[in-house]
Amino acid sequence: MLDHLNQLELLRGVGRHQTDFLMEVKRLKLWQHRRLAYTYQDLAIDRRFGPATAFFLDELYGENESALRDRDLIRMYPTMKRLMPKFAFEAVTSALALDVLSEEFDQALATRLRGKPITNVSYCQAFRDVGRHADRVRQVGLMQKVGEGLDAVVSKPLLYATLKMLRRPSKMAGLGEMQRFLEAGFSAFRHMKGAAPFLHIIAQRETAFIETIFAGQMPDLQPDTKTGGGAG
Repeated sequence: MLDHLNQLELLRGVGRHQTDFLMEVKRLKLWQHRRLAYTYQDLAIDRRFGPATAFFLDELYGENESALRDRDLIRMYPTMKRLMPKFAFEAVTSALALDVLSEEFDQALATRLRGKPITNVSYCQAFRDVGRHADRVRQVGLMQKVGEGLDAVVSKPLLYATLKMLRRPSKMAGLGEMQRFLEAGFSAFRHMKGAAPFLHIIAQRETAFIETIFAGQMPDLQPDTKTGGGAG
């Protein structure tokens, strides 16, 4: 986990004092969030899959800084390792690995789209230019691993109860946001009563999205409402 935290710190440090670049990354994340909301609009309104869809869109693929990107977590790492049960620690570790890879791609795409309107065409071209096909596929695999990790423990009442018991000590230790992230994930997956169909749909659609773009074709994207040219 500490390696992932340090990687995120390095990635975020690159543009920390470059306000225009940070705005470009945020602009890209917003566009991607809208694309995902379009792709998974059917799951978002599904009674069974709705909460889990919201968790993935807002916590794992959201356009805002998440608890997992908080550089203060590096300082809190010894406390996390001591306080968090193994299942929670492993869930966060997998989510951080996904976060690192996603941040790398977001920054690379933002660099290529800097100062340009983001349209379906320009996004797909930048996606191909960045390349790293194998890592894109790995990104989907990490998403599945995070989901499978959450699904493996939500059916165990004692583990879920243990997590809830950590609310107060986590808050006192400065890990309140981390606790909120974990509880949101466990609650969403517990609601599904079996995540395999949900994870299969996401993996299938995201893999098709990747392969279609790399084949030089246009996937089924959101209606093409381009974003502006950014901060320059």
